Amino acid sequence: MLGFLVRLLPFWIREPLIILVGTVFGVRILFMALVDGEGWVPAVIGAVFLLGAALRVRVVVHALRARRRRPPATEAELAPVTPAPVTPAPVTPAPVTPAVRRPVERKPNAFAQASFAIGLFAVIGGALWIEGKLPEDGTAATGASRPAACRLDEDEELPSAYRSTPGAVTGADLCRALNRTELPELLGTPAERSVYASGTDSTAPLTDRKVAQPEARVEFETYTVELSATYNKLTVAQYAKLTTYGDGRDARKLTVLGRPALLTSDHMMKIQFDLGSGEGASGPVGQGPLARTLTVAFDGKDRGGSYDLTVWSESGLLPDDSALVDIAEAVLPRITRGARDQD
Repeated sequence: MLGFLVRLLPFWIREPLIILVGTVFGVRILFMALVDGEGWVPAVIGAVFLLGAALRVRVVVHALRARRRRPPATEAELAPVTPAPVTPAPVTPAPVTPAVRRPVERKPNAFAQASFAIGLFAVIGGALWIEGKLPEDGTAATGASRPAACRLDEDEELPSAYRSTPGAVTGADLCRALNRTELPELLGTPAERSVYASGTDSTAPLTDRKVAQPEARVEFETYTVELSATYNKLTVAQYAKLTTYGDGRDARKLTVLGRPALLTSDHMMKIQFDLGSGEGASGPVGQGPLARTLTVAFDGKDRGGSYDLTVWSESGLLPDDSALVDIAEAVLPRITRGARDQD
């Protein structure tokens, strides 16, 4: 449909239009391929756009040259044509038709049409550039980089555990609260931006899908941050006692936002997939990088349920415990849907 509408445009509007679009798209895609490291496929696509624009430029140049070589109309061509004298027939003389002066055909102004097309696309390009500088909420852009958009499982039906739990938040609520522009600065990596963000409406394991446990994840080049909410009856105090029966590694009690909290450390699980065998077999589950988790009760009375904020890095680096506390104090008050996070 778009191609049909473009073909309806006059030549001196259609061709500059195609040249401008092809050049803009080609340069943009090549920039993404060469600077952002998107791979060789976008580079080929960008080169094809630029080649098409170059061919269109050649067509326009040939048309301009042909137009300049065309001689202007002479006065003899514009003069009325005098018919040859007609010899009257012996019976009835034929009527002589008077000569009709043909009006001069006005050809379109190629320069005006090309200028109009270029000006129109300059306005459209400027509007798109300004829109790209605005953050997602429509306010003026700040110096901070925009976070990655949250990927949500919107097509999946919400588990029944969420409907039976009053005030339960969803993975989308957690992702919106966690995926903030100031999160890299709180982690101590202000120059980074989030490369991936997601929210899922999961349930707690070994509960027969009866306990809601939404999760959100935000990934950076250095750290990965996860935020989950578990709507069970386990209090933070009970969880702290359970850690004493284990190794109790780096466990520390504290208070966050006036609520009981606990800092613990544990290793992530690591699963290796063997794709070389052609069978898609997976290797044994191994020990992954060390993760630091801050568990915060839903309320100051610690009546059950908690938020878990976990940070880890593939390199094994971990931020200070104060960074986890700062993130919790900045993120948890933004989880507006749940009623159980209010004291």
